[in-house]
Amino acid sequence: MESVFPHGISIRGVSVDSPSSFSSEVDIVVDPAASVQVVQANISKKLRWTFSNGAFLLTAEPNSIRVLPVESSSPVTTQAPTSVSPFVEADVYLRVKLKLNFNGTATKPEKIIEQWLKEKLEAKGTTLVWNVVIVEGALRNAERVDVQPRFHEQLRQYTCDFHVQDYSTNHVEEIKSFINATLMPTNETGSDMIQTTALTLKQIYPQNCFEDLTKTLYGDYFWPESTAQQTQIMECQKPSSQRASRLCELHLENDTTSWAQPDMKNCSPLGSISDLENLNVTTENAAEVVDVIQALVNTTLSNATQLPPSELNTVVEKLNQVVNVTTVTPALGDNIVHVFSDILISGTDMAPVAVSVLNLTDKMGNKMEFPNESLSLTAPSVALSMIDVNREGFNGLTFRVVSKSSIQEPNVLVNQSYEGKPISEANATISLPSTLYNFLSPGQRNKTRVQFQFYGTQDLFQDPQTANATSHSNLMLNSYIVSASINGSHVSNLINDERVVITLRHHKAKQDDDNVKCVFWDFQKNDKWSFLVEQQIKVQGFVRPLIIFVCVSGGRGGWSNVGCETRPLSPYQTTCLCEHLTHFALLLDVSRAPISEADSHILTVISYIGCGISAIFLGITLLTYLAFEKLRRDYPSKILINLSAALLGLTLLFLLDSWLSSFSDYSLCIITAAALHYFLLASFTWMALEAVHMYFALVKVFNTYVPAYILKFCAVGWGVPLVIVSLVLAINKNAYVNIQATAPAAEGTFTNQFCWMKADTYFYVTVVAFILLVLLCNVSVFVVVLRQIRKMSAKKRVSSTSSRSAMKDLRAVASLTVLLGLTWIIGFVSLGEARETMMYLFTIFNSLQGFFVFLFHCLMKENVQKQWRMYLCCGALRLTKRSDWSATAGGPSRKENLINSSFSVNTSSLTNTSKTDISTENHKGP
Repeated sequence: MESVFPHGISIRGVSVDSPSSFSSEVDIVVDPAASVQVVQANISKKLRWTFSNGAFLLTAEPNSIRVLPVESSSPVTTQAPTSVSPFVEADVYLRVKLKLNFNGTATKPEKIIEQWLKEKLEAKGTTLVWNVVIVEGALRNAERVDVQPRFHEQLRQYTCDFHVQDYSTNHVEEIKSFINATLMPTNETGSDMIQTTALTLKQIYPQNCFEDLTKTLYGDYFWPESTAQQTQIMECQKPSSQRASRLCELHLENDTTSWAQPDMKNCSPLGSISDLENLNVTTENAAEVVDVIQALVNTTLSNATQLPPSELNTVVEKLNQVVNVTTVTPALGDNIVHVFSDILISGTDMAPVAVSVLNLTDKMGNKMEFPNESLSLTAPSVALSMIDVNREGFNGLTFRVVSKSSIQEPNVLVNQSYEGKPISEANATISLPSTLYNFLSPGQRNKTRVQFQFYGTQDLFQDPQTANATSHSNLMLNSYIVSASINGSHVSNLINDERVVITLRHHKAKQDDDNVKCVFWDFQKNDKWSFLVEQQIKVQGFVRPLIIFVCVSGGRGGWSNVGCETRPLSPYQTTCLCEHLTHFALLLDVSRAPISEADSHILTVISYIGCGISAIFLGITLLTYLAFEKLRRDYPSKILINLSAALLGLTLLFLLDSWLSSFSDYSLCIITAAALHYFLLASFTWMALEAVHMYFALVKVFNTYVPAYILKFCAVGWGVPLVIVSLVLAINKNAYVNIQATAPAAEGTFTNQFCWMKADTYFYVTVVAFILLVLLCNVSVFVVVLRQIRKMSAKKRVSSTSSRSAMKDLRAVASLTVLLGLTWIIGFVSLGEARETMMYLFTIFNSLQGFFVFLFHCLMKENVQKQWRMYLCCGALRLTKRSDWSATAGGPSRKENLINSSFSVNTSSLTNTSKTDISTENHKGP
């Protein structure tokens, strides 16, 4: 009590009834004398505080407090009365709403109004003002009559809502009268005038916040029952000299109370970072989790030079959970940025979590909510700037950073215009041209989030070739790192004046024999670039490249120099203009992970050569079957024509894709990518229909006439892919964008982009899953057909011709593999250490699939050879029209059956047997 009562009140005696939960009487003397009512109010209020000495908590029941004046100075021995004294009623709470006119020159009238309210109402010492909300409203003409503004243009109207707590012993009506008398007259505050036009008072009865036990990493704390707006103070468990606090918060929205989050900033966590693993992150405790992480990181780094790998993983995992479960406020984002900053400048090895950290900061920047158009968060060695831009009227953006040291907070400037000229004082500048408006997709409130990031350390960008860099290494950092990203868009293939301009200041001045070169770091995810410059210096007589600038795009990868033009400005500055080969395996690269430059270049060359050859021979195949009517009378030939058409469309679009992408037309790129997607799905649909036809021919033999057989196949073969592509375009057309190759080509070669599917979800569902389903069905049919071939071959095999039959069977198997697209299975096993080898096989076989179709189903087919010799050859090679024909190309008078020929393969051991074993009903095909 001595620590609670103010100076001037002394305790003369205390009597206690019980050792635990007890009632007590206290005799006090007030010297000098004061008003009884004021003393009663002050004592009643102070006795409601919770007292703690570390061993126990002492809390008074608010409704049991009685403060009574006595005539004598002798100790009071009578029991406390059971009735409530009118002088010790509970605090009075009022909800106040007023409208007022403000006339003055102040730039922030809201602050002046709030200050005026508190000064007026809290002047008597027994009234407190809480939760002030001031909203500016429209001033109607009728409300201008009684106001004589000195500056008419400064006249504004405001609506104020707030709570009043009165702990005097006055009656509630007296309190209301006091508020009316205080606020209603016209008041002048310096050069400003405030006039209340309407005032509403309502008494409210907020409940107490009930006692609560909170279990935190700072320890367990028991918070006693508290009245509205009362702050409980508790002793920290560590260190005991500090205090924790918690407010019983009264909410203006609904006049109810609830406990606020405990303020534990002065307390230290009891555990370690490893204890966070079992901590469940929720929306309610997200901010506290970040505070705990920051405290634990600081504590760990104060005793060690870096975080252990296990603790680093825990920190990143928990921060990622925080960003996922809660709304990211500027304060929360700033704390997260400072956590990463502390870890970066400590020298902790960040390589194992670099991908997670970059993805986390990118996601945090896109989710962050802030009231203004832009927000910048800075910490030593790290800066993050976000700006919401409108597609209409976009004039470009410039992000500039000035940093004196990697251990100091950088100065950041974001200008909503394009500034191509370098600034000598800036360490890093990145300028986005106005032509990027084509890549701005409307987000919330028709705004698109553009994000810039700056890193004063290379710890997050460690290439395996430079991770163990020494003074004799090939790669060294000579500048800071800067990045830019546009949420929801993939920006690439910018040419000439459309390119992004990046200017960086060298850490070390360029010498005459140094070779400065721009490179990039390709993550191929989240549409983000960061940039670095590569500079070659002489080390012991040898030329060594020195990296000073990186270009990053989400994921993992290494440094490369393809697609970035270098423009040295001075020994201290370099400007990079970066744009951006692809290979056939990209169409079904299940892992979507980058590969080496050399492998990418070779695969690209193989892809274009293979697709070129396939396109030529698929064209010859189609011309052959379309020119000679006798070749396309049976069903297998008609299915082959459709399959060849789909494959031809696929190969041609693949060959033209990069060229079409070079136009940097957003709509053209979407059309190209969607068309490529369509022909890829159509090719596999016709492969599946080929398998269905084989199954009907050799396994499910029946004599039922199927009307419009090929027409139904065409509806499925060309219709299903159309439906899938249309759905993707309808749901999210931005799933088709301009993407970069998984790795760039070698230095000195040309660069291009590739219009294809960027979104992983759509890629795996509409491409990978669809192809996998087709291949599983085709493999099943392939196994069944092989067994049938073996049975047929066994009936016809003679010892003298066994070798010849085996060769024909082998040729049939190869032909089936091509028709059913089974070589595409390689794409699903291109994983792990054998990934590069499998990608070579995948690229060779599948880029040449069109050539193999021509080889097995045109060049090696007997009836096709006869047609060529009959109409295209002369002399001894020319064949007369009286030559015999195989069953698959019978004369005009011969009618087709439902399944005329099992395969488009000239294999007597298979075709002839099928004619013998399959009973059919003659019918003229469509």
